Amino acid sequence: MPKPDRRLKVSRACYRDSIQLKLSVVAIDFVYRPLKRPKNCLPEGAGPMPNWTLKQLESFVWVAKLGSFRATAERLNTTQPNISVRISQLESILGVRLFHRDSGSVALTPIGHSLLGQAERVLQASEEFSQQSIRSDQQVGVLRLGVAELIAQTWLRDYLLDLRQVFPNVDVELRVDLTINLREELVSRSLDLCLLNGPISNFNISNVDLGSVPYLWVASPRLGLTGSDLATMASHTILTHARNTRHFVELSAHFRDNWERPVRIVPSSSLAASLQMTLDGLGIAPMSRTLVEKYLDAGELVEFPYEWTPSALIFTASYAHTPASFLLKRAAELAGERALQQHRSDIVEPMTQ
Repeated sequence: MPKPDRRLKVSRACYRDSIQLKLSVVAIDFVYRPLKRPKNCLPEGAGPMPNWTLKQLESFVWVAKLGSFRATAERLNTTQPNISVRISQLESILGVRLFHRDSGSVALTPIGHSLLGQAERVLQASEEFSQQSIRSDQQVGVLRLGVAELIAQTWLRDYLLDLRQVFPNVDVELRVDLTINLREELVSRSLDLCLLNGPISNFNISNVDLGSVPYLWVASPRLGLTGSDLATMASHTILTHARNTRHFVELSAHFRDNWERPVRIVPSSSLAASLQMTLDGLGIAPMSRTLVEKYLDAGELVEFPYEWTPSALIFTASYAHTPASFLLKRAAELAGERALQQHRSDIVEPMTQ
């Protein structure tokens, strides 16, 4: 009985190893240069292994993240058949199956899981390489930006001007909404960057600190408030944020635990509406100093020195860092720089009055 050809087994092992090696590269020259393989690594008569493309890797990573060929096509501004072709070609080139496909659902295979991190590193290296030769003013595209209303009412305008100065050829699609909705849209990749109450605890999300915003109680002088105790507070309507916010939960718990009788708490999903109601004397509200400073200066609102306030709001610029994007990273950094300038002005202005 003839002995098995051990050279063929070794060649097949080398072939598999070459696949792993190609996708584990983090230096960008490996992305664009054919990989050198040991002599006689492939079986005799086999041709050179075809090279995969960055578009195929990008499609692979996004399908893995979004779990959908259709969502990936929308994200990459192409068609679903194109994404399917790219994935099929990549699987053919690598000689492995990357996804299980069943009744419209998509899930990574074990080998797909093992190659995902390596593919992300290749794309990151490619992005970093490209940014060495592309200036900020040459960046083009659309930035889908989600913003919490407090930021929209304070320093969003200045931030948008910062973005236009650094990225003049990038268009911003703006959405102002509650953090709970923005968070969901960001995780599902419907938004690219969000300025919201954070941070977001997700291994795919990076958070840049935008500082915290403390509250103070304000009311219209027409209410004629004379006391600052709990009884005075409880005798008036309390205006607050929407029911599904931490702010509303804290307020409700405070008065429930410290006042025996019911307190009128009126939630609103619109910060602008809540502010206008306060100006009209319809209730007392906790607001950020940044938002109400000009009304305090004009005498349209007065500060109510109640000893308890809701927890300060912590804001972050949050974005998905996989795949890597210089635009998102720099845009988040710009938000951090603008927020810092805003906080400094909030500190200096009261001290100079």
